[in-house]
Amino acid sequence: MEAPEPESRYYDSHMHTALCKHAWGLPEEYAEIGKRRGLSGVIFTCHSPMPRGFWPHVRMDEAQFDEYVAMVERCRDHYQGVMDVRLGMETDYFPGFEDWVQELHNRADFHYVLGSVHWQGPEYHARFGQGSADDFRRSYWENLAASAETGLFDCLAHPDLIKNYRASEWSFEPWQETIASSLDRIAKTGVAMELNTSGFHKSYQQMNPSLAMLQMMRERNIPVVIGSDSHKPLRVGENFVGALEKLQRAGFESVRIFEHRKPKDLAIASLLPRLKAAALRLADEPMFFAA
Repeated sequence: MEAPEPESRYYDSHMHTALCKHAWGLPEEYAEIGKRRGLSGVIFTCHSPMPRGFWPHVRMDEAQFDEYVAMVERCRDHYQGVMDVRLGMETDYFPGFEDWVQELHNRADFHYVLGSVHWQGPEYHARFGQGSADDFRRSYWENLAASAETGLFDCLAHPDLIKNYRASEWSFEPWQETIASSLDRIAKTGVAMELNTSGFHKSYQQMNPSLAMLQMMRERNIPVVIGSDSHKPLRVGENFVGALEKLQRAGFESVRIFEHRKPKDLAIASLLPRLKAAALRLADEPMFFAA
């Protein structure tokens, strides 16, 4: 890994649009909140279309793909010279769909592509949910590693999302060996992993992944990208100061962003002052956090 660049420009690399059917607000509203939180730009990564009617209620339709690209381009033009607005995509990994996904990713000039294993989907349960609860959890860690090995994705989203399955039963320690095996495979691919700040709003109220898992990722030199996973504008850049400080506690000195699907590592210490200053300004605006 090259030495991180000491600069203050930074991006929120995970957010959605209303096309996914469970997000709210215009792209311009997301970008505006990102600017107020001290970010230099935002990358939209709305839920991709998928083939064969795969879990259609939580993603854009295939016919809306061009509309999505145009929405992001409109927002980019609106903020030209003010902040960067970039096109990305969050695509589900599901065994058997790899060729279709590769073709989808070739349809636009993406800056960044996230891969996700969403255990919540009905198709996922139909294929992997026939055994015990632990069998189901093991399938998640297997598929997470397999998603990296496809080479389809720049980064893996919310990588310990499975802790929200029967959240009251989750304990990290019994799964350390399984997680280590999955991370060993991911580390060999060079694919990044995400620190997702939206975990505070899920049933297991903790960023994804945990500090213990971040430390395991650091031991394997797996780079990290931070994303808010915003489904409404006020979540953009949420808890980014805490996320960067959490990375430092795990032993990271840099954090990754992507430009035209090329990685760029930035020094955490150079990013924190600007984001902390923005957080202090917003702390004096209580109505900002009303939603």
